This record gives sequence, structure tokens and C-alpha cells, in this order.
Amino acid sequence: MKKKEKKEGKKEDINKIPLEERRRFIRHPVCFPLAYSIVSEGAKSNIIGERTSTVDVGIGGLLFPAKKPVKSGVKILIRMPFQDKVFNVMAKVVHCEKSRESKFYNLGVSFCGINDAFKTKLIEQLYLISEFRDLWSLQLGKEISLEDASREWIKRYSERFSRMYW
Repeated sequence: MKKKEKKEGKKEDINKIPLEERRRFIRHPVCFPLAYSIVSEGAKSNIIGERTSTVDVGIGGLLFPAKKPVKSGVKILIRMPFQDKVFNVMAKVVHCEKSRESKFYNLGVSFCGINDAFKTKLIEQLYLISEFRDLWSLQLGKEISLEDASREWIKRYSERFSRMYW
């Protein structure tokens, strides 16, 4: 029955998907800035912890480097800026592994809810549109507004982008 439901396009609650199953989601190597802080029991921490950037993003979560290890199961608040906005996303640490290439730890986190996953997808789209705008402006030799770049990006890539995730 589950396979049939997935084929029909029903969305799943991310928290109910076992970790092994989350590996099936496509991950996109995207680098955008974030800051995170550990959420204390029952209350959100106002202290912004470490600043870093994403390594990759998927519907189930994201991966980023951290200076210090964080235990699996710990909830964190991720703050992702874009221009004059800051998006807050709740996530749970799924794994923390020492990087072989650097002195950092690779933190894999899963989103606490579908709204957090959706917010992250929108942020990723915003960063892709911004990069598209810079490249298009360079190609045309004139400054293109973010609004014009958004319209053009949506025409060209939105259908492909939606298929990557849902």
C-alpha cells in the first residue's frame, strides 16, 4: 500500500520516514550561509551559535560543517539569511562525523516538520535565482533586477526544480 501511495504523489511527513529511507531523497550541492544554535530544553536559545554554510540540501534535511561536535538527537535552530530576511528552521541532528579532509565535523540534520523543509526549499530557490541573476547580468552586460531574474528563472527552471524534490 505504501508504494502505491508514493506513486500517487501523496506527500509524507518527514519525521515519520526512517533515516535509511531518507537517503532516497536527492541532495543538491548548494552553498548558502547559515548560523545555528542548540535549542535548550523547552525554549529556543537566543544566542546565535556558529556561522557556517551548507554543503548540500535535500527535502529531508541538510549537511553543513561545524567546528564542534553535536550529539545525535539534539534539536537546533538554523537561521538562514537572504538579503534583508532571516528564515528560522528547526532541525534535529541525525549524525555528526569528523571530516577526513578538514578539522570540522559534518553535521547532518533532518527538518523537524514539513514547513521547515518547505522553507529551506524556498531559500534554496532564492539563492539559485540570485546566482542566475548575477550570471544573466554578466552575460547581458547590464544589471538585471531580482524581480526580472525571478520571472525568467521560473519560466526556464521551475518545473525541473519542482521535480527534483516532490
